[in-house]
Amino acid sequence: MIRVGIVGATGYGGCELVRFLLTHKDVEIKWVSSRTYTDQEYSSVYSSYFKLLDQKCVDENIEDYLDDVDVVFFATPQGVCAKTVNENVLNKVKVIDLSADYRIKDVATYEAWYGIKHASPQFIDEAVYGLCEINREKIKAARLIANPGCYPTCSILSIYPLVKANLIETDTLIIDAKSGVSGAGRSAKVANLYCEVNESIKAYGVTTHRHTPEIEEQLGYVANKTVLLNFTPHLVPMNRGILVTAYAKLKPGVSKEDVEKAYQCYDDEYFVRVLKPGVVPEVRSVKASNFVDVNYQIDPRTNRVIMMGAMDNLVKGAAGQAIQNMNIMFGLDEKEGLMLAPAIL
Repeated sequence: MIRVGIVGATGYGGCELVRFLLTHKDVEIKWVSSRTYTDQEYSSVYSSYFKLLDQKCVDENIEDYLDDVDVVFFATPQGVCAKTVNENVLNKVKVIDLSADYRIKDVATYEAWYGIKHASPQFIDEAVYGLCEINREKIKAARLIANPGCYPTCSILSIYPLVKANLIETDTLIIDAKSGVSGAGRSAKVANLYCEVNESIKAYGVTTHRHTPEIEEQLGYVANKTVLLNFTPHLVPMNRGILVTAYAKLKPGVSKEDVEKAYQCYDDEYFVRVLKPGVVPEVRSVKASNFVDVNYQIDPRTNRVIMMGAMDNLVKGAAGQAIQNMNIMFGLDEKEGLMLAPAIL
């Protein structure tokens, strides 16, 4: 059995980790930690877990509990994992960080976009960016995983085939994305109150959203050059889910058959579903699951391709992908613990 500890277990991402790991036949949740709910029963925070996880939350001094686990998930805000990780931690357990602390390789870029000083930059080069479908081989040998952001996961997986095949002009890339309110986390914010969000939609972080450099960096590795793009997220009145619509100019001479062939790179990927021609991705089709639905449409009038993707921000965009990374790291079936079908309602 893989013994698991979860830091930040009472946030939305942490709660999804618990939900899926309880179905994992090779996992035992040894402890859950919470700064806010230390010494309180987990099922008193989330009553739905009564008789499913009747543990008290421990504090965040995780070095006191490392001997009990094989892997630690950090479902915490930016900066927490970086302040905690050291050689002693990494020599004892594998770490999967759901925050952005190790996603961006350039320290100055991270500090500029996130507005905090990085507490352990010495581990950035070692950390593997855990986008499973692209970095699977590197993940296998890793002891520190930077779990990708929700917007970047959906954006990159939607666009990746055409960048990899060198079929689009990357300097024309525009990404329009929408997310449910859970993407902002569980802490109380006026902007996320029901009356503020309901029956409305708005753009935010226009030209400044901190997931921009993450998307650019990862697509830059694929393209083998610097990638600059426009990324505009929107808040929509739903609990969970992400929808991405991306636009780019096709290179001269690129045919529909070329684009179709490029997306065949996902033929052997279980969790990335390339939809049938003419079928557009919908958030409801991936709700509460680890699936990403992608598709594309070519506009011959403008010689542009529209790349589309939908996924659950809390699952493939956070907890589900983290568990998929754990499965790869420990040599397990990637699908183990993640076979819950999308919720209909």
